[in-house]
Amino acid sequence: MMINSTFLILLCAAMSLETRIQPNNKPKLYYALNQYLEKADKNAGPISPERKEDLLELAAFISAQSKAGKQTQLTFICTHNSRRSHLGQVWAATAATWLGIENITTFSGGTEATACNPRTIAALERAGFKTTKAGETNPKYAVSFADGIAPLLCFSKKYNDPGNPASDFAAIMTCSQADKNCPIIPGASARISIPYEDPKVSDNTPDEAKTYDERSFQIATEMVFVMKEAAKR
Repeated sequence: MMINSTFLILLCAAMSLETRIQPNNKPKLYYALNQYLEKADKNAGPISPERKEDLLELAAFISAQSKAGKQTQLTFICTHNSRRSHLGQVWAATAATWLGIENITTFSGGTEATACNPRTIAALERAGFKTTKAGETNPKYAVSFADGIAPLLCFSKKYNDPGNPASDFAAIMTCSQADKNCPIIPGASARISIPYEDPKVSDNTPDEAKTYDERSFQIATEMVFVMKEAAKR
């Protein structure tokens, strides 16, 4: 739905939004999301040992930042910043909140800017997120997962957008093309490759929603795994 003038103020304030997690004041996720993450948590078994090695690299970065007393900044990167990078940004922040992990900020970007695909937002809505849209050409979606926390702002932008961190962050490569084309991410303290199959392969087919939901659930499952592993260290 389109936003009203009151919400536009909130949206503008969220333009450089970073999700801050404070475990001593842990918000309660929307009921559907809580149920979704409980299911994702139980689904970690099928993650392959090889895949877990890559995910544990991300967990180690999060743990190291926490032990150093630093804010953990995670930037999820894919080519167009339209699907997988947004799913990574949103699920990482949500999983951290769900587990009560503090000082996590999540961002996303691409090697080029296009638009956040509405199919991505639809998949998040089916999972239990609440969203509001502003604009048409490159719309900005406010994505909420809990009362009491400002929404994440999802729109397509380059990974070096002024709203994203310029230093001391982990660059998380969520697609093989961006991984190949960007061997070096300026300012990144870590560069971690965890590519996902692009749900775009099912666009405009009968399997479209199913494919997006599967990718969303896979990313949610892996972000829960990462955050739980980070908390153990």
